[in-house]
Amino acid sequence: MKMEDIARIAGVSKSAVSLALSGKPGISEETRAKIVKIVKESGYVPRPMVKAEKMYGLTNTLRFVACTNSGIVLEQYYKQPFFMELIHDIEEQSRLRGYSLFFSSISTDDLEEAFANLEQEHESSGMILLGTNLTQEQIRFIAKKQPNLVVLDTCYDTLNVNFIVMNNVMGAYQAGRYLLDLGHRRIGYVQSNSRMYNFDARMRGFMQALEEEQLTVDEPVSFSVSPTAITSQEEFKHKWSKLNGNWPTALFCECDYIAISVIKSLTELGIRIPEDISIVGFDNIQESTIIAPELTTVHVEKGKIAEMAVTKLLDLAENGDSVKIKSLIDTQLVIRKSCKPVSSHVPALHPAGE
Repeated sequence: MKMEDIARIAGVSKSAVSLALSGKPGISEETRAKIVKIVKESGYVPRPMVKAEKMYGLTNTLRFVACTNSGIVLEQYYKQPFFMELIHDIEEQSRLRGYSLFFSSISTDDLEEAFANLEQEHESSGMILLGTNLTQEQIRFIAKKQPNLVVLDTCYDTLNVNFIVMNNVMGAYQAGRYLLDLGHRRIGYVQSNSRMYNFDARMRGFMQALEEEQLTVDEPVSFSVSPTAITSQEEFKHKWSKLNGNWPTALFCECDYIAISVIKSLTELGIRIPEDISIVGFDNIQESTIIAPELTTVHVEKGKIAEMAVTKLLDLAENGDSVKIKSLIDTQLVIRKSCKPVSSHVPALHPAGE
């Protein structure tokens, strides 16, 4: 039996079969399960795939799981720049150690039932969980089901679970301190309207920097927007128009997606960056170098997070390491072209297209 035969029996494309057998995202879990069932029943072993024979033998396989919702981790999360880069690094680290990485995504709406089926269908040596939008109770449930677990992108100090996360407080503090050192004092804050550990920690770090100068963020220059929209946002533009020219001289945005959206929104209003206002983001995704002007942002060491996650997971799986860790990976500020010293700002209204 060939891959084309599997595709014909399943009623899917050959590429869908390839995605299912390599464990990569891009198809539904229902379709993946259907294809794998046919493969198992037929005895088909696709030699060109990433060690598929070992995948079925349940050896040398790690699992990456993302729990999706409509707020931050979208159904097609793997197309979001930050997650895409992180997943690439995890897959590379796994490959270097002789392991295949099997991808799974489940909805937070039926997390317990969906998770219970994962390891029954495809057992793995351990799991890296994208915990971005998960509650403490949800992670506790998953940890009971899979003891070989490393959770990324969030942290609960009281859970006896391995967590690896960027130092959000440090990164936002670096951004705030940079704007203050440029002379900015009326600084606005653009937060995500969906909250999670990372964003709350970034807010703490940024406010800590302002408090050192006895400053706060005034309510009129505090904005709430979608963290996943990369286009201009009408709600932001509406609140901005109410400032009547009494603008902040700088804005800190909780992630690069927000920062890019804000730049597009302000540009539509005829406001120049950085001549009229400085913008700082967080994450240093590839798009931060494509937007004009290039975005000053906080760099997250995604490669280091991936390396530590795979190393710790293999310590659990191969050596039975029982010591739990909670690791913060420090950040770096990347200075580009979206900020200027406050003295060079000349706030003025500029009609769009001028």
